Amino acid sequence: MFFFTDEGGQGLAEYGVILALISVAAVVVLSLIGPKVLQLFTNANSVLP
Repeated sequence: MFFFTDEGGQGLAEYGVILALISVAAVVVLSLIGPKVLQLFTNANSVLP
Protein backbone atom coordinates (compact mmCIF):
# COMPACT_ATOMS: atom_id res chain seq x y z
CA MET A 1 0.00 0.00 0.00
CA PHE A 2 1.18 3.48 -0.83
CA PHE A 3 0.56 6.03 1.87
CA PHE A 4 2.59 8.85 0.32
CA THR A 5 1.16 9.19 -3.17
CA ASP A 6 0.44 12.93 -3.00
CA GLU A 7 3.70 14.72 -3.78
CA GLY A 8 2.29 18.18 -4.46
CA GLY A 9 3.96 19.69 -1.40
CA GLN A 10 7.33 18.34 -2.46
CA GLY A 11 7.32 20.34 -5.68
CA LEU A 12 6.32 23.49 -3.81
CA ALA A 13 9.16 22.99 -1.34
CA GLU A 14 11.64 22.55 -4.19
CA TYR A 15 10.48 25.77 -5.81
CA GLY A 16 10.90 27.52 -2.46
CA VAL A 17 14.48 26.28 -2.11
CA ILE A 18 15.31 27.35 -5.67
CA LEU A 19 13.78 30.78 -5.05
CA ALA A 20 15.80 31.16 -1.84
CA LEU A 21 19.05 30.23 -3.62
CA ILE A 22 18.36 32.70 -6.44
CA SER A 23 17.61 35.42 -3.89
CA VAL A 24 20.86 34.81 -2.01
CA ALA A 25 22.82 34.78 -5.27
CA ALA A 26 21.21 38.07 -6.36
CA VAL A 27 22.09 39.76 -3.06
CA VAL A 28 25.69 38.56 -3.27
CA VAL A 29 26.10 39.70 -6.88
CA LEU A 30 24.53 43.09 -6.21
CA SER A 31 26.68 43.65 -3.14
CA LEU A 32 29.81 42.90 -5.19
CA ILE A 33 28.86 44.92 -8.26
CA GLY A 34 27.04 47.78 -6.48
CA PRO A 35 30.06 49.96 -5.66
CA LYS A 36 31.40 49.64 -9.21
CA VAL A 37 28.05 50.74 -10.67
CA LEU A 38 27.89 53.64 -8.21
CA GLN A 39 31.38 54.75 -9.26
CA LEU A 40 30.38 54.51 -12.93
CA PHE A 41 27.37 56.79 -12.42
CA THR A 42 29.41 59.17 -10.26
CA ASN A 43 32.03 59.48 -13.00
CA ALA A 44 29.38 60.00 -15.65
CA ASN A 45 27.71 62.69 -13.52
CA SER A 46 30.97 64.56 -12.97
CA VAL A 47 31.73 64.61 -16.71
CA LEU A 48 28.36 66.06 -17.67
CA PRO A 49 28.08 69.87 -17.47
